[in-house]
Amino acid sequence: MLSIRRVRADEWEAVRDLRLESLSDPLAPIAFLDTSASAAARSDDFWRDRASRAAESDDGAQLVAEDDGEWVGSLTVLLRRPGATDRLHRTVAHQGADVVGVWVRPTHRGDGTIDALLEAAVEWAVAHGAQTVSLDVHVDNSRARGAYRRFGFRETGEVTQSVARRELRMTFKPVHSDGPAHPR
Repeated sequence: MLSIRRVRADEWEAVRDLRLESLSDPLAPIAFLDTSASAAARSDDFWRDRASRAAESDDGAQLVAEDDGEWVGSLTVLLRRPGATDRLHRTVAHQGADVVGVWVRPTHRGDGTIDALLEAAVEWAVAHGAQTVSLDVHVDNSRARGAYRRFGFRETGEVTQSVARRELRMTFKPVHSDGPAHPR
């Protein structure tokens, strides 16, 4: 049975282990701005702090997908307030949220896990005042782009070039009503 929930601060080892597993994925070099070597070299204090912020911050949350208690996927949703600068140094125009660090185990790809994670991220973002939810995806990551499109994210046409990376911006506009954040 699949469930989605926010990580807890005391789960720092599981947060670390899932991150290391995600960074070993064959598409990790185009999916993440981190490497398994740099992540593995980080101290336990780094992972404790990361898990604590992901569990308790009002500005962001790490969500995990669990299947019978086993973590099978994760993402982080970060609020962006007007006037702030995002991780690609763009100025934020309106209250929104960015989804980062998305990963699902190969055994759970295509089974709705990514949709459940994105739905929970959108709901969390809307509950915290976000008007839009955005993400950046490598232009060559067709698997991820397809999953985001299927969910309802739309390509904005904005492509950002950073160190050896071309990232495409995608945005999702939640339904703001008494209904669900996503019109499914």
